[in-house]
Amino acid sequence: MTITISDRQFEIIEAAGKILTTFGISGLTIKNLAKEMKFSESALYRHFTSKEEIIIVLLEYLAKNMEERYTTAISIEQSPEDKFITLFQNQFSFFNENPHFVVAVFSDGLLEESIRINEVMMKIMNVKIKHLLPIISEGQQKKIFTNSITSDELIHIVMGTFRLQMFKWRIANFQFDISRNGDNMIQALLTLIKNK
Repeated sequence: MTITISDRQFEIIEAAGKILTTFGISGLTIKNLAKEMKFSESALYRHFTSKEEIIIVLLEYLAKNMEERYTTAISIEQSPEDKFITLFQNQFSFFNENPHFVVAVFSDGLLEESIRINEVMMKIMNVKIKHLLPIISEGQQKKIFTNSITSDELIHIVMGTFRLQMFKWRIANFQFDISRNGDNMIQALLTLIKNK
């Protein structure tokens, strides 16, 4: 992933995430973003050509950030179970510190915006799968995780559970402790997928 963004572009995508969180996709306009940034609309256009480009760069940033975090956080020496825990704790910790990015990943309204945005949303999903699939597969090979369903099916269950947890946090306006609830969810998932 070869995305390079300037400090000012990062400030803009952070502001865009905050607007998405507060007002949804319909509230994310160049006018509102310029107001949030306290500069003119024309100044925004020096950094981005359109609202779509802002959203795409925001999502590209998240995909790159996720790739880097997972690669760094997960050690080859860890057991599959520890890798599983590390991967999800890492994600909960990131979103706990950056709740304004949650909407970008878990906003159904974005899916209706453009094909390009859908492609980048798929990229984010694929980064997660790229790191999660080897963990699940290794756990199954070592008889730690159940083999009664395929690794692909396990990934759907795990990622669906994660998505629901993040959605609940979002609609609760981030009012509960996502790290604590996330740890409980991780343990519940491990109880389900581990061999008895």
